[in-house]
Amino acid sequence: MKYRRFGRTDWQVSEVGYGMWGMAGWTASDDAQSAKSLDLAVENGVNFFDTAWGYGEGHSEELLGQLVKRHTSKKLYTASKIPPKNFQWPAKPEYTFEDSYPTEHIMEYTHKTLKNLNLEQIDLMQFHTWDDGWSDREEWQRAIEDLKTSGKVAAMGISMNRWEPENGIKALKTGLIDAVQVIYNIFDQAPVDKLFPLCKELDIATVARVPFDEGTLTGNITKETTFPEGDWRGTYFVPENLISSVEHADALRPLIPEGMTMAEMALRFILMNDNVSTTIPGMRKQRNVLANTATSDGNGLPSELYEELKKHRWDRVPTSWSQ
Repeated sequence: MKYRRFGRTDWQVSEVGYGMWGMAGWTASDDAQSAKSLDLAVENGVNFFDTAWGYGEGHSEELLGQLVKRHTSKKLYTASKIPPKNFQWPAKPEYTFEDSYPTEHIMEYTHKTLKNLNLEQIDLMQFHTWDDGWSDREEWQRAIEDLKTSGKVAAMGISMNRWEPENGIKALKTGLIDAVQVIYNIFDQAPVDKLFPLCKELDIATVARVPFDEGTLTGNITKETTFPEGDWRGTYFVPENLISSVEHADALRPLIPEGMTMAEMALRFILMNDNVSTTIPGMRKQRNVLANTATSDGNGLPSELYEELKKHRWDRVPTSWSQ
């Protein structure tokens, strides 16, 4: 496993981290499987784990806390997110600051997260949604300072809305944000335009989420794919999105090197960008842990392929189904 500097925090984090969204609301047997996958990730060098209160109303956070307790001999970096008070994802311009992150709500959910983790301090706490219209509000700025001063939070971040990588840049310029989480993958390359250069200038860490475009870039989704009732992907991959997503993924198939999967190519594409501090694929199954961590070998992709993949950039805008 290769490690990268996590912005101004100076943490050395695994370039392949662990996204824990898929570890919420499952049965006890699923929890056991999740624990095995998490342990395997630690054994393979992963030390950055990203969760949120919104993942199973704290259940995913509890799993992370248990993981930390099982591996006290290693430093594991914990990252979570405060849900907006109105529990609406993503943030929309009409949502007021009071609807989303009043001070008492920030404090309440930070304490809930710490309780779930069974820790006195979380390494990285993030706002789970954001709208730059809130950037000048002193309440959240003071709240961050108070959380850091009290030792409850080591660093603070923002999770950018889907397909809005620049809706947060104003907040980053306040100097109070240490990390930003944003969708970045073969299709979603817009962060390279303004966000990544600013983060480099301000020494803000970047967490690349959704490396597989919710599954499209694994190459396993087809136009006939259906999802179980209750699976979030069923509301995301509406016909309008499913068909175009599969067509974009199919266009990549001729480019996949022999002996490589589309998923591996997708991860290696992200790791080729030095502006990325870590990427956080979800990997509930042990075989996915082994496959994903194996991409951190320093080899990247051939430069010709990397440049060709850049041409598959797909700029999208938020819609009713993009969430």
